[in-house]
Amino acid sequence: MKLLRTPLATLAVGLLISLSAGAQNISIATGGTGGVYYPMGGGMASVLSKYVPGMQATAEVTGGSVDNLKLLGSGKPYIGFAMTDASQDAYKGEDKFKGHKIPLRTLMVLYPNRMHVVSVEGRGVNKMADMKGKRVSTGSPGSATEVMAFRLIEAAGLDKDKDLKRERLGVAESVNAIKDGKIDAFFWVGGLPTAGVTDLASTPGTKIKMVDHADAVAAMNKKYGNLYIEDVIPKAMYRGMDTDNKQATVMNILLAHESMDDKTAYNIVKTIFDKRADLIAVHKEAENFKLENQKTSATPIPFHPGAVKYFAEKGIKLN
Repeated sequence: MKLLRTPLATLAVGLLISLSAGAQNISIATGGTGGVYYPMGGGMASVLSKYVPGMQATAEVTGGSVDNLKLLGSGKPYIGFAMTDASQDAYKGEDKFKGHKIPLRTLMVLYPNRMHVVSVEGRGVNKMADMKGKRVSTGSPGSATEVMAFRLIEAAGLDKDKDLKRERLGVAESVNAIKDGKIDAFFWVGGLPTAGVTDLASTPGTKIKMVDHADAVAAMNKKYGNLYIEDVIPKAMYRGMDTDNKQATVMNILLAHESMDDKTAYNIVKTIFDKRADLIAVHKEAENFKLENQKTSATPIPFHPGAVKYFAEKGIKLN
């Protein structure tokens, strides 16, 4: 049977085609559900979908920075969170990205990621050297936690393969494992506070033990470049901390593939800054989304031209 196409039907079909052609679907590569990337990515997806005409953004659970960088290299419409150390490896084609350079561009510098080396009282882990022979999680395989944990372990004079009984768990899984007595300590790089660590610290009958390691920063920077800084997690951050935790910090950045068009990059960055208050309501680390933090020295990846345009309008020159 031959279908008759009325003028109204023809108009409707044309409208649908034009709408779908104008629609822009973007996925935000985040991290595991126990960290900061995922809720922050969900907040970004919400504001981008609401305020950028024609854009539909969704946040995806991933293994973390390394997975995100690989997704950005897939050519699909992704933006993603990543730490600067893993990003540098991807950009240069080193370490986990050996022989596979990814043409990345920085959209914006986000917030500092703090290395948490976490144990609990009674496991005998009070300093890095105490990890020898212990059961330790160094982060999930697709995470920059694993990248930074390996570098920290090396700088502390330990062998990740010979000295540790190593597990590869995300933060939520690490918290459950340490509660169940299956591991003695874990590494996690994230914002403050990290929900999983808050959960562990608030568990009845458990006293958290944060292991100092800031003294390893110089050795890490000597080998890998000036990516890390000596920093502190205040003792008020997690219940049960007796003193401030002296630790290593690395910056987070929001990245896109270099092929992203300038208008899209501009709209993403502008909307995130314009709606920063909405994101602070999701997680307070968005308070660290600051114009003064946008500088070439803060990221090893060149800024996207669309981002450069926005920051120039705000008086920030990225030369």
